[in-house]
Amino acid sequence: MQLIDFFDVVARRYPQRTAFVQPDGTAFSFMEAAEVSRRLAVAIEKMGTKQDCKISVYSPNDARAFFAMLAIFRAGRVWVPLNARNTVEDNVAFIETVDVELLFYHSAFEDEVRRIREAVPGIRGFVCLDQEGGFGPSVDALIADAEGDVADMPADPERPCAILATGGTTGRSKGAVWTNQVWETLIANFWTSVPFVEHPVHLCVAPMTHAAGVLALMLMPRGPTNIILDKADPVRILEAIQQYRVTHLYLPPTLLYMLLASPKLRDYDASSLQCLLISAAPVSSEKLREAVAAFGPVVCQAFGQAEAPFFLTFLSTEDHRRAIENPDIGHLLRSCGRPTMFSKVAIMGEDGRLLGPGEVGEIVAQGNIVSPGYYNNPEATAEVSAFGWHHTGDLGYRDENDYVFIVDRKKDMIITGGFNVYSTEVEQVILSHSAVQDCAVIGVPDEKWGEAIKAVVELKPGSSAGPEDIISHCRDRLGGVKTPKSIEVWDDLPRSPVGKVLKRRIRERFWADGDRKV
Repeated sequence: MQLIDFFDVVARRYPQRTAFVQPDGTAFSFMEAAEVSRRLAVAIEKMGTKQDCKISVYSPNDARAFFAMLAIFRAGRVWVPLNARNTVEDNVAFIETVDVELLFYHSAFEDEVRRIREAVPGIRGFVCLDQEGGFGPSVDALIADAEGDVADMPADPERPCAILATGGTTGRSKGAVWTNQVWETLIANFWTSVPFVEHPVHLCVAPMTHAAGVLALMLMPRGPTNIILDKADPVRILEAIQQYRVTHLYLPPTLLYMLLASPKLRDYDASSLQCLLISAAPVSSEKLREAVAAFGPVVCQAFGQAEAPFFLTFLSTEDHRRAIENPDIGHLLRSCGRPTMFSKVAIMGEDGRLLGPGEVGEIVAQGNIVSPGYYNNPEATAEVSAFGWHHTGDLGYRDENDYVFIVDRKKDMIITGGFNVYSTEVEQVILSHSAVQDCAVIGVPDEKWGEAIKAVVELKPGSSAGPEDIISHCRDRLGGVKTPKSIEVWDDLPRSPVGKVLKRRIRERFWADGDRKV
């Protein structure tokens, strides 16, 4: 099937069912969403775009951004989501990497789009989602005369229909290509893992350009009502769960921790929840216990990445319940679960040998859920596909019951609040400070963020700089997500005999009391 087919089947079956509820309460039915996406797909064709055209959507959480996404799929073009929390520079770099030609944007990002337009002359068109924009027409104006339907496309499971940014493990994000087959496998893995619900009500609070939007698409075969929030406020989340009888909610660990810390947690009825899905970063075992105590046996976890999305492995609601009730298997709360139905996961040594239970190596994967490669980057595609397996970059092991445990990362990537940050990028900014001689950036345990970015700095002789000065220096250049949460100044950084800073030695000091290294 093509990805848009899942939506169209539901739109025909439940035309009057509410598909989206905006933050202000405005609702759209599946019939209305189908009509807007059809007309917008026709308009995209009339703009002269070709079927391999890359089209970005840049928006806060908003139903109109989802309509644009559906239209892109319907027209057979390639959806390229932009992270609303990225700096403009990061988004410009990714736009250039994947050759974006058309940009749909929300008026809230008018200033950012001005800078993108100046930096990327290759973008040939801009469309504003919610009103007449400063750089192009509104969606309403664009579809006013868009009659008819898009050209029929042959069903092709290997046709690319999305490109998603990786975590930037080389300092700049690569574009992981998702085909219709990747989406179909992802949806199949989801529905063979999570509890069945006849009419899901999905609370979309994490960025729609991140996992929350992907979850909305995974739920599509059952005709979900998507309740959209534009701010991650714990009280608003709890109010929405109670008001709309929410059944499905995805949260990165950071938002889960915020929710559990809310003094209002017990003031609302969350009994409608059937699937509280946690992903994007490792989760504290104690926080998982708190979550099950607060919401009941509805908590589950999924592990994946842009190259093998979301449901590569799954730790079920039943796994969480058993691990909490039985101390003998309490360690399962540290697992990312077992391979899903249509995924093959193994542990591989450096020589390509597959390892047995208890042996630590790199987590690798096979199956149709794996991206066919990186856009326009055959070298990186070949590297990540060595020995015929996709290499996740995560180190781990599996037990005798096939549960997978992540213990460390091969590369110095930090996952903070569900977002990936590459340490060398932060280090380069810190090293540009006039008082800094050397530094190392690592992730350290943090109750709120899962991992917090920490910089250990060695100053130049005779120089002085306080932590706040260096943090301010970073914030101006990196934005809030990548800026270190804390700075320590050391007299000397540990180094190897050839003078290389030993990050592992630094990390050990901060992770010494933990049972894992991520």
